[in-house]
Amino acid sequence: MKAETRDRVLRAAERLSFFPNALAKGLLAGRTGTVGLLTSDLEGRFSIPILMGAEDAFGAGKMSVFLCDARGDAIREQHHVQALLSRRVDGLIVVGSSTNPRTSLGSDLPVPVVYVYGPSEDPADLSIITDNVDAGRQAVDHLIATGRRRIAHISGDVSYSAARDRAEGVTTALTEAGLPLSGERVMFGSWSESWGRGATRLLLERAPDTDAIVAGSDQIARGVMDALHERRVDIPEDIAVIGFDNWAVLATNSRPQLTSVDLRLEELGRLAAQRLFEAMDGDVRHGVESLRSRVVTRGSTTPSH
Repeated sequence: MKAETRDRVLRAAERLSFFPNALAKGLLAGRTGTVGLLTSDLEGRFSIPILMGAEDAFGAGKMSVFLCDARGDAIREQHHVQALLSRRVDGLIVVGSSTNPRTSLGSDLPVPVVYVYGPSEDPADLSIITDNVDAGRQAVDHLIATGRRRIAHISGDVSYSAARDRAEGVTTALTEAGLPLSGERVMFGSWSESWGRGATRLLLERAPDTDAIVAGSDQIARGVMDALHERRVDIPEDIAVIGFDNWAVLATNSRPQLTSVDLRLEELGRLAAQRLFEAMDGDVRHGVESLRSRVVTRGSTTPSH
């Protein structure tokens, strides 16, 4: 159209506070600017940081994310998938309820899918996960660097791959350092403070010379620290404690504050969003990508003085 006609249209649109319909524009371009995020993490402990990271990568105002909670129900999950597809989402991010492999949504979906935290069982899918074996190694390497030599490991439910993988990393790092596992075996139990307390009491009876404990999660670590406080054991002078997850509400409110392995969940979400963008542009990847964790050092392993 003529320049003067275009100017008149724009002035009229401004006077009427008119904004173009984003969905209509997206349909013309073959995109709707929306992404679905499916989770079964009821508490949002893992899915919310992943969502925040994904939204950062998508960019403010450029992509909208629909969050759906399947509550661990396969039928509800399928319902959410169909509802999201009916809204013409451009892609899906599926957040596992645990690190255990999960059933694939299938290969016949009309949009790309990226699995996060819990990998898909199908190697043809793309999964972004945390390297929990390496995370276990990092925990032990940190303790050894602070002078610990009699390191025990109290972990969660052995049916979780996170517990098994972290235990593998812990025991491998100890073996490579020529150190035995204090207490002789990994103590698997539940992901709870009460298990951390009970297991610590048992450990101190079995191996009273323990000078460090790798707890399988921050919740377990809090229980470990409670039991040590009960026995007037100084943390970290007598026994150092390290957890996993770097859950700020637990780690920073512990006394002393808890050193923890940060799983970098927001970075996991950012990477998943980047891979989804690439897939939407035709660069489809397959297999499993692992992200390294990092140790966040606080007072439970390093004295403040």
